[in-house]
Amino acid sequence: MKNFPDAEAASLKSCAIALAEAARPRTLEHFRSAGLSAENKLKDSFDPVTVADRAAEKAMRDVLAELRPDDAIFGEEFGRKEGTSGLTWVLDPIDGTRSYISGTPTWGVLIAVGGENGPVLGIIDQPYIGERFFGGFGEAFCDGPLGVRALKTSDISDLSEATLFTTFPEVGTEAERQGFEAVRDQVQLTRYGTDCYAYALVAAGQVELVIEAGLNAYDVQGPIAVIEAAGGVVTNWQGGPAHEGGQILAAANADIHAKALALLKPFAG
Repeated sequence: MKNFPDAEAASLKSCAIALAEAARPRTLEHFRSAGLSAENKLKDSFDPVTVADRAAEKAMRDVLAELRPDDAIFGEEFGRKEGTSGLTWVLDPIDGTRSYISGTPTWGVLIAVGGENGPVLGIIDQPYIGERFFGGFGEAFCDGPLGVRALKTSDISDLSEATLFTTFPEVGTEAERQGFEAVRDQVQLTRYGTDCYAYALVAAGQVELVIEAGLNAYDVQGPIAVIEAAGGVVTNWQGGPAHEGGQILAAANADIHAKALALLKPFAG
């Protein structure tokens, strides 16, 4: 990825924040509403989508059409729009729709921008709580009910002292579940079901590890940028780039990442 002049970096940051601002009211309009229904996108399992997912992504696409018309877009609900700038905005209007329709505030709006080598800037936005986690261009901060606070990942390096998160206990295939369990059996505490908010907690220094599998680019690019800006490490289960999705290991620091990775590698397939 090229180096960005200060003016362009500022423009991208301003645009990312505008996207989050545009998505917030669209998600809050339907959250915990009595009439909310969800369509299932899959035949053999449950992958819900709601009117809020589509409205939030459309609102963000409208902002990009005005502010960054030459950039490409890849969004979960409306797919790809080609661009000419070399930059792509990767959007997940509601990451954690299952949580959204259940009324739990662990879903979020995920925004990233970057190129072939991954994101240079990302946002994890939780509209209901009012927290926005930002990472990119030398900045890492959370803007929320406690004010604007710098993000810094945990320095815990021993698995025996670590907290591990994942969204689903099943964690993909049987082999992938075994890999997750190999790490789970070494950590102090394991928690489930927090969707993208788990990655925000890594960036905030609250937890040390998130391990997942079967993710898409729009599930991880925003979190990657935020965690890396806060001092963490995000790779796949073989230690390579993770921005295209798949098997994800997000860690608070290089030491604990290496220890978790050694346990996951035999199951990476």
